[in-house]
Formats: sequence, C-alpha cells, structure tokens
Amino acid sequence: MITVTTETIEGRKIEEVLGLVRGNTIRARNMGRDIIAGLRNIVGGEIKEYTRMLSQARDQALERMVHDAEAKGANAILSVRFTTSQTMAGAAEILAYGTAVRLK
Repeated sequence: MITVTTETIEGRKIEEVLGLVRGNTIRARNMGRDIIAGLRNIVGGEIKEYTRMLSQARDQALERMVHDAEAKGANAILSVRFTTSQTMAGAAEILAYGTAVRLK
C-alpha cells in the first residue's frame, strides 16, 4: 500500500477515487508512566515513555487506516493526515485519515 501526504503520486494516474479512509486508537496514560514522567519533568528532558506510547498509537492508527483502504480495494492512500484530540482527562484519540484510490 502506497501512503503519501501529497494529493498525487508523480508518474502514476488515479484510476478511481474510493473515498475517505480512517483508522484511530484511543490511549490513556497509566500510573507507572505518570510517575516516571513526573520525575523526568523535574529533571528535564524527553519523556521517552510518552514518546513511545504516542508513536505506537500513530502506528496503530495508520495500520487501521490501511486495512480500511484495503477493504475498499485501494492500492494507495493520498493526502494522509494525523490529528489528535482529548477524549477525557488522561486519554487521547489519534486519528489517521486520507483518500483511498486505485492507481493504474
């Protein structure tokens, strides 16, 4: 599956636009990470536990978006974007979305 942030892929023609595809996940903080993050906040520096958690969440949302596109018969996703929103205190949604297409 080709996934790009652009609206076209140079040298490829779009045969059919299949529509919006998306994938999401909701992640919550956990007590262990919060304690480590709190200590790191005092000392300063990257909070690697949260970096890892958000990276895994983006990967999962992207994977789910690709599965959605495959189910529609797509072989590429154009204009891929990510967005984040807080769903409740301590939990956030990561959403990946784009336009599923079939390339020639």
